[in-house]
Amino acid sequence: QVQLVESGGGLVQAGGSLRLSCVASRSIFSGKTMGWYRQVPGAQRPGAQRELVAAITSDGTTSYPDAVKERFTISRDNAKNTVYLQMNNLKPEDTAVYYCNVPGLLFKWGQGTLVTVSP
Repeated sequence: QVQLVESGGGLVQAGGSLRLSCVASRSIFSGKTMGWYRQVPGAQRPGAQRELVAAITSDGTTSYPDAVKERFTISRDNAKNTVYLQMNNLKPEDTAVYYCNVPGLLFKWGQGTLVTVSP
């Protein structure tokens, strides 16, 4: 069964940190680039665009947009079919539902995990 399960979100003050986890089905995870996406709360409608905030190839090469560079770190544990997102120095504008998926393929989305950053 194709599945993506995100966890680790919560409420944190600005400047704080959170670590998100995503466990993927082996058929999704193995040998593929994995990405973390986010979507602003209230915009959860079919077709609404999600923003890619981090990606990691199967051999560990990472990439980030400027908005999160130096604050977010993506990593993966291939033995556990798990991808992580360490988020430091969080800002209110990071508030969103965070999802993982495979860039370019986009399997069925998981439920996401809500990150709320208070001022």
